Amino acid sequence: MGVRLSIEGSESIKLQETSITGIEFGADIPHDSNARSTDLGSTVLITGKILAAVDGETADDTSKLAKWSLVPAEKSDCYRKVQINVVSASQIVRQITIPNAFVVGYEEDFTDENGAGTFRLLIKQKKDKMSNLKFESGFGEE
Repeated sequence: MGVRLSIEGSESIKLQETSITGIEFGADIPHDSNARSTDLGSTVLITGKILAAVDGETADDTSKLAKWSLVPAEKSDCYRKVQINVVSASQIVRQITIPNAFVVGYEEDFTDENGAGTFRLLIKQKKDKMSNLKFESGFGEE
């Protein structure tokens, strides 16, 4: 199983299966709620490897993730369209489209144990646009 990440904004960011090691999708509702809340949110945690460019290859787009995480809230480019494709046996198993995603947290870790480094990107969908979030499956072969 692999995961592909595509982010559209002022610049495109694309990460392939070789970079991404995990995706965690979550629905956020207040923990003090006694009934289904209208204050619904969603988060996606994306973890992966920072790959070094070797033999003239182009560097991966992880540096663009770091730059996106630093865009201030006053700029419209802090919101970007994110598409996540979970692929297995050349079929898209799940496709998550987050049209108004923003960065909640971003971390990079560089140690001797993990090669060139790892990253953790935590994003959310803008709350007033929750109805635009798409969570799809049942696709045929690519």
